[in-house]
Amino acid sequence: MIDFDTVSFVKLAPWDPKEALVELADLLLPDEQVLLAFKGTRDSVTFTSRRVVALNVQGITGKKRDYSSLPYGKVNVFSIETAGTLDRDSELELWFSEVGKVKFNFASGVDVRAIGRLIAERVL
Repeated sequence: MIDFDTVSFVKLAPWDPKEALVELADLLLPDEQVLLAFKGTRDSVTFTSRRVVALNVQGITGKKRDYSSLPYGKVNVFSIETAGTLDRDSELELWFSEVGKVKFNFASGVDVRAIGRLIAERVL
């Protein structure tokens, strides 16, 4: 599992859900759908109908990959921080019962409120 204390998902920008589906096809359940996807330089975060999948690409070649599955049912608390005038990035923080806090930073222009609504629909 990804060590969320040392891994930083910085500047995640929108990623085509079809590309995320190709990346995660072997991991998803038959009825699971990709709802939103975001990608950084190498790493990505995908919100499905059942969970958040955090992908940490490792090594020089990027062939080694760590997929962490974070089920919505384990979210205790979540927080969004919208972009400001000087700080144009937005953030999502999720607290999981067994993992602790997981933080995702999104590039300017990402509608973090929509992500917050998606989390609320799955958690509340």
